Amino acid sequence: MSPPCHTSALLLVFMALAVSGAEQSEERGCDVIGDESSESQMERALLKKLEPLSHMRFNVTVDKGKTENYIYHFRVCREVDSISHDFGGLVQTDRQSGKTTVIGRINETQVFNGSDWIMLIYKGGDSYGRHCSGEKRRAVIMISCKRGVTASSFSIISEEREKEQECFYLFEMDSSVACPAENSHLSVGSILLITFVSLIAVYIIGGFLYQRLVVGAKGMEQIPHFAFWQDLGNLVADGCDFVCRSKPRNAPAAYRGVGDDQLGEESEERDDHLLPM
Repeated sequence: MSPPCHTSALLLVFMALAVSGAEQSEERGCDVIGDESSESQMERALLKKLEPLSHMRFNVTVDKGKTENYIYHFRVCREVDSISHDFGGLVQTDRQSGKTTVIGRINETQVFNGSDWIMLIYKGGDSYGRHCSGEKRRAVIMISCKRGVTASSFSIISEEREKEQECFYLFEMDSSVACPAENSHLSVGSILLITFVSLIAVYIIGGFLYQRLVVGAKGMEQIPHFAFWQDLGNLVADGCDFVCRSKPRNAPAAYRGVGDDQLGEESEERDDHLLPM
Protein backbone atom coordinates (compact mmCIF):
# COMPACT_ATOMS: atom_id res chain seq x y z
CA MET A 1 0.00 0.00 0.00
CA SER A 2 1.39 3.37 -0.99
CA PRO A 3 1.97 6.04 1.69
CA PRO A 4 -0.93 8.26 0.55
CA CYS A 5 -3.36 5.34 0.69
CA HIS A 6 -2.02 4.32 4.10
CA THR A 7 -2.55 7.87 5.43
CA SER A 8 -6.09 8.01 4.07
CA ALA A 9 -6.95 4.69 5.71
CA LEU A 10 -5.68 5.91 9.08
CA LEU A 11 -7.73 9.09 8.78
CA LEU A 12 -10.86 7.10 8.02
CA VAL A 13 -10.24 4.86 11.05
CA PHE A 14 -9.75 7.87 13.31
CA MET A 15 -12.90 9.52 11.99
CA ALA A 16 -14.92 6.35 12.55
CA LEU A 17 -13.61 6.07 16.12
CA ALA A 18 -14.42 9.72 16.78
CA VAL A 19 -17.97 9.35 15.50
CA SER A 20 -18.45 6.17 17.52
CA GLY A 21 -17.13 7.85 20.66
CA ALA A 22 -19.39 10.85 20.14
CA GLU A 23 -22.41 8.59 19.81
CA GLN A 24 -21.48 6.74 22.99
CA SER A 25 -20.82 9.93 24.95
CA GLU A 26 -24.16 11.45 23.96
CA GLU A 27 -26.62 10.31 26.59
CA ARG A 28 -30.24 9.72 25.75
CA GLY A 29 -32.96 11.58 27.60
CA CYS A 30 -36.55 10.91 28.58
CA ASP A 31 -39.00 9.91 25.89
CA VAL A 32 -42.62 10.48 26.81
CA ILE A 33 -44.95 7.58 26.05
CA GLY A 34 -46.63 8.00 22.67
CA ASP A 35 -45.64 9.68 19.45
CA GLU A 36 -43.54 12.80 19.54
CA SER A 37 -46.38 14.73 17.95
CA SER A 38 -48.68 13.77 20.84
CA GLU A 39 -46.42 15.25 23.53
CA SER A 40 -48.03 18.25 25.16
CA GLN A 41 -46.37 21.58 25.78
CA MET A 42 -46.72 20.95 29.50
CA GLU A 43 -44.74 17.70 29.30
CA ARG A 44 -41.97 19.34 27.28
CA ALA A 45 -41.83 22.21 29.76
CA LEU A 46 -41.60 19.83 32.73
CA LEU A 47 -38.81 17.79 31.12
CA LYS A 48 -36.90 21.00 30.44
CA LYS A 49 -37.47 22.04 34.04
CA LEU A 50 -35.88 18.78 35.21
CA GLU A 51 -32.75 19.25 33.09
CA PRO A 52 -30.62 20.70 35.96
CA LEU A 53 -30.91 17.32 37.71
CA SER A 54 -29.88 15.21 34.72
CA HIS A 55 -26.15 15.28 35.54
CA MET A 56 -26.70 13.99 39.10
CA ARG A 57 -26.82 10.41 40.36
CA PHE A 58 -28.88 9.24 43.34
CA ASN A 59 -28.54 6.05 45.39
CA VAL A 60 -30.47 4.61 48.30
CA THR A 61 -29.83 1.37 50.21
CA VAL A 62 -32.53 -0.93 51.59
CA ASP A 63 -31.33 -3.48 54.12
CA LYS A 64 -33.91 -5.85 55.59
CA GLY A 65 -31.76 -8.77 56.50
CA LYS A 66 -31.15 -11.54 54.03
CA THR A 67 -34.48 -11.19 52.26
CA GLU A 68 -34.08 -7.63 50.94
CA ASN A 69 -30.64 -6.11 50.61
CA TYR A 70 -30.68 -3.78 47.62
CA ILE A 71 -29.20 -0.58 46.27
CA TYR A 72 -31.40 1.57 44.05
CA HIS A 73 -29.68 3.77 41.45
CA PHE A 74 -31.61 6.65 39.92
CA ARG A 75 -30.99 9.33 37.33
CA VAL A 76 -33.35 12.01 36.08
CA CYS A 77 -33.99 11.46 32.37
CA ARG A 78 -30.68 9.69 31.84
CA GLU A 79 -29.56 6.05 31.76
CA VAL A 80 -27.97 4.72 34.93
CA ASP A 81 -25.65 2.56 32.81
CA SER A 82 -25.07 4.34 29.51
CA ILE A 83 -22.76 1.57 28.28
CA SER A 84 -25.39 -1.17 28.27
CA HIS A 85 -27.96 1.13 26.57
CA ASP A 86 -30.90 -0.54 28.31
CA PHE A 87 -32.73 2.78 28.93
CA GLY A 88 -32.71 1.98 32.64
CA GLY A 89 -33.45 5.19 34.55
CA LEU A 90 -33.97 3.45 37.90
CA VAL A 91 -32.10 0.22 38.56
CA GLN A 92 -32.09 -2.17 41.51
CA THR A 93 -28.89 -4.05 42.45
CA ASP A 94 -28.92 -7.06 44.76
CA ARG A 95 -26.00 -6.54 47.15
CA GLN A 96 -25.62 -10.28 47.76
CA SER A 97 -25.82 -11.72 44.27
CA GLY A 98 -24.93 -8.60 42.28
CA LYS A 99 -27.95 -9.10 40.03
CA THR A 100 -29.40 -5.92 38.51
CA THR A 101 -33.06 -5.35 37.77
CA VAL A 102 -34.41 -2.42 35.78
CA ILE A 103 -37.32 -0.90 37.69
CA GLY A 104 -38.21 1.68 35.04
CA ARG A 105 -36.95 2.92 31.69
CA ILE A 106 -36.59 6.48 30.43
CA ASN A 107 -37.99 5.64 26.99
CA GLU A 108 -41.39 5.04 28.64
CA THR A 109 -41.76 8.19 30.68
CA GLN A 110 -44.75 10.01 32.06
CA VAL A 111 -44.52 13.37 33.81
CA PHE A 112 -47.04 15.73 35.36
CA ASN A 113 -47.08 18.23 38.18
CA GLY A 114 -49.02 20.15 40.81
CA SER A 115 -48.48 23.50 42.48
CA ASP A 116 -45.32 22.46 44.32
CA TRP A 117 -44.43 18.98 43.08
CA ILE A 118 -43.48 17.04 39.95
CA MET A 119 -44.19 13.35 39.48
CA LEU A 120 -41.87 11.40 37.19
CA ILE A 121 -42.91 7.89 36.18
CA TYR A 122 -40.66 5.35 34.48
CA LYS A 123 -42.52 2.39 33.01
CA GLY A 124 -41.36 -0.65 31.05
CA GLY A 125 -39.12 -2.16 33.72
CA ASP A 126 -38.16 -5.82 33.95
CA SER A 127 -41.09 -8.17 34.50
CA TYR A 128 -42.09 -9.39 37.95
CA GLY A 129 -41.63 -13.07 38.64
CA ARG A 130 -44.26 -14.30 41.07
CA HIS A 131 -45.92 -10.97 41.82
CA CYS A 132 -48.36 -8.72 39.99
CA SER A 133 -49.26 -11.29 37.34
CA GLY A 134 -45.77 -10.99 35.88
CA GLU A 135 -46.33 -7.46 34.56
CA LYS A 136 -43.48 -5.04 33.97
CA ARG A 137 -42.15 -3.02 36.87
CA ARG A 138 -42.81 0.70 37.23
CA ALA A 139 -41.03 3.43 39.23
CA VAL A 140 -42.86 6.50 40.55
CA ILE A 141 -40.66 9.38 41.77
CA MET A 142 -42.32 12.23 43.65
CA ILE A 143 -40.17 15.38 43.51
CA SER A 144 -41.31 17.90 46.12
CA CYS A 145 -40.49 21.59 46.30
CA LYS A 146 -37.67 22.68 48.60
CA ARG A 147 -36.18 26.07 47.85
CA GLY A 148 -32.44 26.56 48.01
CA VAL A 149 -31.71 22.85 47.42
CA THR A 150 -30.88 21.50 43.98
CA ALA A 151 -31.64 17.92 45.02
CA SER A 152 -31.60 15.97 48.29
CA SER A 153 -33.30 13.31 50.43
CA PHE A 154 -33.75 10.66 47.76
CA SER A 155 -35.43 7.68 49.43
CA ILE A 156 -37.76 4.79 48.76
CA ILE A 157 -41.19 4.97 50.39
CA SER A 158 -42.71 1.63 49.53
CA GLU A 159 -43.14 -1.13 46.97
CA GLU A 160 -46.67 -2.08 46.06
CA ARG A 161 -46.50 -5.64 44.72
CA GLU A 162 -49.44 -7.37 46.37
CA LYS A 163 -51.94 -6.34 43.69
CA GLU A 164 -52.77 -8.21 40.55
CA GLN A 165 -51.96 -5.24 38.34
CA GLU A 166 -50.59 -1.69 38.45
CA CYS A 167 -47.81 -2.48 40.93
CA PHE A 168 -45.13 0.15 41.45
CA TYR A 169 -42.12 1.33 43.44
CA LEU A 170 -42.60 4.73 45.11
CA PHE A 171 -39.65 7.07 45.69
CA GLU A 172 -39.42 10.67 46.83
CA MET A 173 -36.87 13.48 46.80
CA ASP A 174 -36.65 17.23 47.39
CA SER A 175 -35.60 19.78 44.80
CA SER A 176 -36.00 23.45 44.02
CA VAL A 177 -36.89 22.64 40.40
CA ALA A 178 -40.35 21.60 41.58
CA CYS A 179 -41.02 24.97 43.19
CA PRO A 180 -43.30 27.50 41.50
CA ALA A 181 -41.82 30.76 40.30
CA GLU A 182 -41.66 33.35 43.04
CA ASN A 183 -43.98 36.32 42.66
CA SER A 184 -41.70 39.29 42.08
CA HIS A 185 -44.45 41.93 41.74
CA LEU A 186 -44.04 44.94 44.01
CA SER A 187 -46.77 45.95 46.41
CA VAL A 188 -48.56 49.30 46.17
CA GLY A 189 -46.70 50.57 49.21
CA SER A 190 -43.33 49.65 47.70
CA ILE A 191 -44.21 51.40 44.43
CA LEU A 192 -45.26 54.56 46.28
CA LEU A 193 -42.11 54.51 48.40
CA ILE A 194 -39.85 54.09 45.36
CA THR A 195 -41.69 56.91 43.56
CA PHE A 196 -41.40 59.21 46.56
CA VAL A 197 -37.69 58.53 47.03
CA SER A 198 -37.07 59.05 43.30
CA LEU A 199 -38.86 62.43 43.33
CA ILE A 200 -36.87 63.54 46.38
CA ALA A 201 -33.62 62.53 44.69
CA VAL A 202 -34.55 64.43 41.49
CA TYR A 203 -35.52 67.51 43.52
CA ILE A 204 -32.28 67.58 45.53
CA ILE A 205 -29.89 66.80 42.66
CA GLY A 206 -31.67 68.99 40.11
CA GLY A 207 -32.02 71.90 42.55
CA PHE A 208 -28.39 71.63 43.61
CA LEU A 209 -27.19 71.77 40.01
CA TYR A 210 -29.48 74.70 39.22
CA GLN A 211 -28.33 76.71 42.25
CA ARG A 212 -24.68 75.99 41.54
CA LEU A 213 -24.52 76.30 37.76
CA VAL A 214 -27.27 78.83 36.98
CA VAL A 215 -27.62 80.99 40.07
CA GLY A 216 -23.96 80.66 41.06
CA ALA A 217 -24.69 79.93 44.72
CA LYS A 218 -21.97 78.75 47.08
CA GLY A 219 -21.89 76.80 50.30
CA MET A 220 -25.21 76.00 51.99
CA GLU A 221 -27.07 78.26 49.57
CA GLN A 222 -26.64 75.54 46.91
CA ILE A 223 -29.41 73.62 48.67
CA PRO A 224 -32.66 74.25 46.74
CA HIS A 225 -35.02 76.62 48.62
CA PHE A 226 -32.51 76.87 51.44
CA ALA A 227 -34.30 79.81 53.15
CA PHE A 228 -37.60 77.90 53.17
CA TRP A 229 -36.07 74.78 54.70
CA GLN A 230 -34.19 76.89 57.23
CA ASP A 231 -37.41 78.63 58.34
CA LEU A 232 -39.22 75.32 58.35
CA GLY A 233 -36.59 73.89 60.64
CA ASN A 234 -36.96 76.81 63.03
CA LEU A 235 -40.75 76.47 63.00
CA VAL A 236 -40.51 72.75 63.71
CA ALA A 237 -38.11 73.43 66.58
CA ASP A 238 -40.46 76.05 68.04
CA GLY A 239 -43.39 73.67 67.72
CA CYS A 240 -41.51 70.89 69.49
CA ASP A 241 -40.46 73.35 72.19
CA PHE A 242 -44.07 74.46 72.68
CA VAL A 243 -45.60 70.96 72.66
CA CYS A 244 -42.93 68.98 74.47
CA ARG A 245 -41.95 71.45 77.23
CA SER A 246 -43.47 70.32 80.53
CA LYS A 247 -44.43 73.82 81.73
CA PRO A 248 -44.30 77.41 80.50
CA ARG A 249 -41.07 79.27 80.91
CA ASN A 250 -42.58 82.06 83.09
CA ALA A 251 -44.70 79.85 85.36
CA PRO A 252 -44.57 80.80 89.05
CA ALA A 253 -42.85 78.52 91.48
CA ALA A 254 -44.91 75.72 92.98
CA TYR A 255 -43.83 76.63 96.50
CA ARG A 256 -43.50 79.87 98.54
CA GLY A 257 -40.43 80.55 100.48
CA VAL A 258 -39.93 82.96 103.33
CA GLY A 259 -39.65 86.27 101.47
CA ASP A 260 -39.64 89.91 102.27
CA ASP A 261 -43.29 90.29 101.43
CA GLN A 262 -44.25 87.82 104.15
CA LEU A 263 -42.03 89.59 106.65
CA GLY A 264 -43.61 92.89 105.73
CA GLU A 265 -47.10 91.61 106.36
CA GLU A 266 -46.15 90.21 109.73
CA SER A 267 -44.58 93.50 110.79
CA GLU A 268 -47.80 95.39 109.97
CA GLU A 269 -49.84 92.97 112.03
CA ARG A 270 -47.49 93.34 114.99
CA ASP A 271 -47.76 97.19 114.94
CA ASP A 272 -51.51 97.23 115.25
CA HIS A 273 -51.43 97.44 119.04
CA LEU A 274 -49.35 100.60 118.90
CA LEU A 275 -52.03 102.65 117.24
CA PRO A 276 -53.93 105.06 119.55
CA MET A 277 -57.27 103.84 120.67
